[in-house]
Amino acid sequence: MSAAQRRRISTLLLGRFARRTAARVSGGSVALSRLLPSRTDRLLIAPQDLRTTDATRAAEIYAGRFVFAGKIVTCHGRSIFELEPPSDDWEAVLLGFGWLRHLRAADSALTRANARSLIEDWFAHQGKARGVGWRADVLARRVISLLSQAPLVLSDTDSKFYRRYLRGLTREIRYLRYAMIDIADGLPRLQVQIALCYAALCLANQGRQIRGATRKLSDELQHQILPDGGHIARNPGALIEILLDLLPLRQTFAARNIPPPPPLLNAIDRMMPMLRFFRHGDGSFALFNGMSHTPTDQVATLLAYDDTHGVPMAGMPHTGFQRLEAGPVTLIMDTGAPPPAAVSYDAHAGCLSFELSVGTSRLVTNCGMPPTGRDNWRAFARGTPAHSTLTYHETSSCQFVELTAVKRLLQGALITRGPRVVEVERETVANGTLLTASHDGYVPQFGMVHRRVLMLASDGTRLDGEDTLVPTGRIKSGSDDYALRFHLHPSVKASRLSDARGVMLVLPNRDVWTFEALDDRVELEDSVFLAGTDGPRRTVQIVIRQSARQAANIRWSFMRSAASASATHARRNARREPELPL
Repeated sequence: MSAAQRRRISTLLLGRFARRTAARVSGGSVALSRLLPSRTDRLLIAPQDLRTTDATRAAEIYAGRFVFAGKIVTCHGRSIFELEPPSDDWEAVLLGFGWLRHLRAADSALTRANARSLIEDWFAHQGKARGVGWRADVLARRVISLLSQAPLVLSDTDSKFYRRYLRGLTREIRYLRYAMIDIADGLPRLQVQIALCYAALCLANQGRQIRGATRKLSDELQHQILPDGGHIARNPGALIEILLDLLPLRQTFAARNIPPPPPLLNAIDRMMPMLRFFRHGDGSFALFNGMSHTPTDQVATLLAYDDTHGVPMAGMPHTGFQRLEAGPVTLIMDTGAPPPAAVSYDAHAGCLSFELSVGTSRLVTNCGMPPTGRDNWRAFARGTPAHSTLTYHETSSCQFVELTAVKRLLQGALITRGPRVVEVERETVANGTLLTASHDGYVPQFGMVHRRVLMLASDGTRLDGEDTLVPTGRIKSGSDDYALRFHLHPSVKASRLSDARGVMLVLPNRDVWTFEALDDRVELEDSVFLAGTDGPRRTVQIVIRQSARQAANIRWSFMRSAASASATHARRNARREPELPL
């Protein structure tokens, strides 16, 4: 580890120790009492919840079956909050109380009574909850859920339950303010600020809290939302989570006749185009930096609020991504350096990797992250070999914290070193779009710069590429091997050609594409697609292995076959209605 890496880790550790010390000093009852919101005796407004509802799940919850994060727990008459959770993901969903929206969707006296019973049960067990229940992101979600679903539990109820509900909600807000003392930078900090802003707007007698919460939220949005609309952590999924909370928050300001702060409005306006930027033809987001399965229903809800309905932008220079489109083909490429170390918990070593789709069919992907059980796959999924790019000496282009003790103190494996100089050049040429990019992630360890050149034909029938390793010094012996990988979507059927120089690819819509390497042998190897709705799925990857001493560059291409184009034309003609005789 270099001296710069040691300094970076030391700074992060010192920051973590400082926050924990401040939290312990503020842990007394006197200090906590100062974190209490102003005295409130009523709830003024309940914000809207944009997340999708399923009324059929209300019957499962009433029957004592809690199905979250791929796990099922049946309480058999016991309190669900006393049972041992099967996983942290399941417990986070349970204690986030987002499932209250399903009970509200059922809209019956029975579901309202069930919701009140479960909330009173939680308030009775509030002080006994484990660590996951007090995690900043879970606590923020719980506060927002209790506010937004208040009409479900407070209609047809008596004043005693109303007062108990307000007392329990006030305690949650107090804990949330306390959590702000010991929380790292990134999405959880922003979620806490959003939740505190909701609490100040929705409760009575919170004028001072509204001003403070609005100011802190504005500062956090300006820090975390980049000028082009991307999130500082470079995870496309963060945009969905943030917008699902910011859009109702904007409405809540309007409902209270309070002008929304300009940073809130500006952040929404910048983030909306990014939703279209990361979408493939099937509605799924590109799999970069922790992105998992795309909640397409929620994305559709968010896009309904987009008044521009414009085409996606070609490049996002601050977040570090490029998008190429021609005909039915969409290519999205990572052309950015890793995020700052403090927000790199979920960042991947996927610089210069790309995803390719044809219409509604995904062709080339990254492995992504599973929606649940991420810890089992995290180390693999974040590495460069899990991305469709070049891997030198089976080493990731970023270095992650590996020591268990340090990871525990920092609450995750942060990136300590990665590409610092990523150069991108894009130009429109006579027959298509040319994209040239390079990164220096392999320079410190191996003295190699990776350069990737892509050329997408203007009609979308051909993608040509060249990956080159440029030495910055003498090539080290025994470490000159590299591999070029293209992970294929599980719906693609791949067959290697007899000359071992290419692969025939059949898409779900029966289009046929061919991958060819001009001078290199091509292998088909096992791979895994982690971002499926039903968990990891087996798939294959195209791999070309070479030595930097013997061949420093690999030229390759994806081409749509002429037979596929003819078949598509025939299908279109077959769908036309026959002309009526004169």
